[in-house]
Amino acid sequence: MSDESPISESPPEAEQPVAAAEVDPLEASKTEVSKLRDQLLRTAADFDNFRKRSRRELADTEKRAREDLIKDLLPVFDNLERATAHAETATDVKALADGIALVKRQFLDTLSKIGIERIKAQGEAFDPAFHEAVQQFETADHPPGTVIHEVQAGYVQGDKLVRPAIVVVAKAKAN
Repeated sequence: MSDESPISESPPEAEQPVAAAEVDPLEASKTEVSKLRDQLLRTAADFDNFRKRSRRELADTEKRAREDLIKDLLPVFDNLERATAHAETATDVKALADGIALVKRQFLDTLSKIGIERIKAQGEAFDPAFHEAVQQFETADHPPGTVIHEVQAGYVQGDKLVRPAIVVVAKAKAN
């Protein structure tokens, strides 16, 4: 007989497969929801900040545009004040009229500089997109539908109507 003792055939504990830690699907879902909620709140806050910043920048841009416009118009106003002061003591009406015409020209140049142009009305075909008729006048001197008198000037800025020209339009004489 041999003295040898039988060796245990069972593998040591270190070599036994470790059971994977069981992840509770409910806890995993709660963690994922919490992460997504946090991302959503951060995104909403970022968007709110963006919206506020955009509004502030737009307001600043509008303010700068108004300031630039005022800077362009002030020299015209200064010259108008000078013409008015001169009118009180002027004896030469022609010189006064010339001065006022220069101020008017400066004003129109300033409007042109900022993109505002006067609508040509007199002698043009009536266009309801640019003209507002306040009267029709029977005449044989002008074709029907032609603007024969401009009561008030109209203006456009680029393609946008600022103010329509108020006009009198020719119509055919009744026979």
